Amino acid sequence: MYTAKQTHPFSSLTEMATAEVERRRGQLAALSIAVVVIVVGVPLWWKTTETYRAWLPVSQINELSNLQLQLSADVEVVFARGTITPEQQKKVPLARTQEEEHTVDGDTGLRYRYETRYRTATIMEEDALDQPTAAEADLSLHTLSESPCGSLVVYVIPESSSLLPQDVDVYIGQRRTALLRIGAQIRVGKTLDLLLAHLEPRIKQVLQVMSFSHSDITAALSDRVRLSPGNKESIADSMRTFKSSPGYEITFSLLNPDPKSHRLHWDIEGAVQTYIQPLLTKLASVANFSIDSQTLYYAMLGVNPRFDSSLGAYTLNPDSLAHMINPVEARLGSNAASSNPVLNFLLYVPDAQHSPLHIHNSKKQEVPTNAFHSPRWGGIMVYNVEGFYGPEAVFPVDLNINMAKVMGVFLAQLRLLLGVQSSTTPSGFLVAPCGSTGLADWELDRLMWSRSVENVATATTTITSLAQLLDQIGNIVINDNIAEQVSNAVTALQLAVAELESGNLRFALQYSKEAILASERAFFDPSLLHLLYFPDDQKFAIYIPLFLPMCVPILLSLLKIVSDARQKRREKQAKKD
Repeated sequence: MYTAKQTHPFSSLTEMATAEVERRRGQLAALSIAVVVIVVGVPLWWKTTETYRAWLPVSQINELSNLQLQLSADVEVVFARGTITPEQQKKVPLARTQEEEHTVDGDTGLRYRYETRYRTATIMEEDALDQPTAAEADLSLHTLSESPCGSLVVYVIPESSSLLPQDVDVYIGQRRTALLRIGAQIRVGKTLDLLLAHLEPRIKQVLQVMSFSHSDITAALSDRVRLSPGNKESIADSMRTFKSSPGYEITFSLLNPDPKSHRLHWDIEGAVQTYIQPLLTKLASVANFSIDSQTLYYAMLGVNPRFDSSLGAYTLNPDSLAHMINPVEARLGSNAASSNPVLNFLLYVPDAQHSPLHIHNSKKQEVPTNAFHSPRWGGIMVYNVEGFYGPEAVFPVDLNINMAKVMGVFLAQLRLLLGVQSSTTPSGFLVAPCGSTGLADWELDRLMWSRSVENVATATTTITSLAQLLDQIGNIVINDNIAEQVSNAVTALQLAVAELESGNLRFALQYSKEAILASERAFFDPSLLHLLYFPDDQKFAIYIPLFLPMCVPILLSLLKIVSDARQKRREKQAKKD
């Protein structure tokens, strides 16, 4: 017998209420979890996984990318007795300023500002100009007053002066002083304007020789701009010269391929102190130098010299010189603890079987110094000793090397490799020898102008490249120390540019050195590489397995809540209708 089961209406209502409460609780739980994930979890995850990037002076870096340099040079023109009349002395202007502008490329411009001051010579200067020779006059004028770094003094002397030879109009001394003879076409009695107009182009030539020229400055900008193919001399000089660096390592090596025949003795320590150290002391403001020496036995050149029967000697032609460096360089060694460039100077003494050995130039003529230099590497000198002993000598022969002869060659090569070379002087110019220091004061100034501009160009290129790199790759960490180095570099660059504009050469060089050091420390900091090779696709591959299992239930619950809410809204709307 079938008996129908009766359900109490109150129990069904209770079940419905319980189900609604459970559904409500599930919705609230899903919403709570979603809120916690969105409000707390996502920001916390974003904050703990973000790439730290310290603030950089981007606007100032962008300003430096458009480099407009102004170089200011001061020159004082002093009229000696007999060059101008007493009436003209009263009309001599106190100063004149000339400016030149050059556009190197779209982002780089140069402006040269020459400020010329005029005055008449003092009594003591007149006495100094009465010396019998120009060199003695230059020394006497230097003892009276020393011109500041980057400035020049040009003494205008009468045509009748015996200080200069007949075919010389301008004498450039060892200091920052030049003697300019007044031309025959301009004599006392002519107008002052004609006299100044006659002197102006000659004074400009003196400035280009003793301070800087446009070709030198554009060559110093080689890291920033592309040099014009027509300026072959500046290109060759810039390729020969070592790039600007805070320090250099200088190594002197004696190569003895035949120690069984030659027992060589060289006083390298005394020679360095006598010939090289005075030059390096004067260059202390430009860079730091360290010197070492070594003797290599059984070191061969790596090329076979050809015997010339007409000369009775072995010869090396220019084509074989390039192949001498690599075999020797493998034995020179290097200072791994230093990142400074190395200047190598090699003294090679040929063995008895290949003596004498002479280097020939492209015209097949013997090179007087029997030496050559390699751009941005160093120099090699061949030192023949077969004339110091006869055929009856007993081997090994003790031989003392003439260090004066050797160091004279190495000193000239060192000047070239460091960028100490004077430009081609115009006709009528006479340049005094550099003296015992190996470097004239105006040559130092000329080098400092080039180095300052080169440092500024290199530092701006480094900083702008770093800023572009950091802007393009957003996952590179920028630590506070990198931001500090970048800020220091930008500040030093701004100061260097300002000092160049003011004509303070020594401070400009110092700030430019600080700028290049700070910019390179920031650019080559190892911390910049930590996240460089961690692209976004790898991030997704790591985070999806972690967050997807948690996010799918939450998203489904939220979709269910939204669906229920829409269903209720439709039901209410239907009841109203």
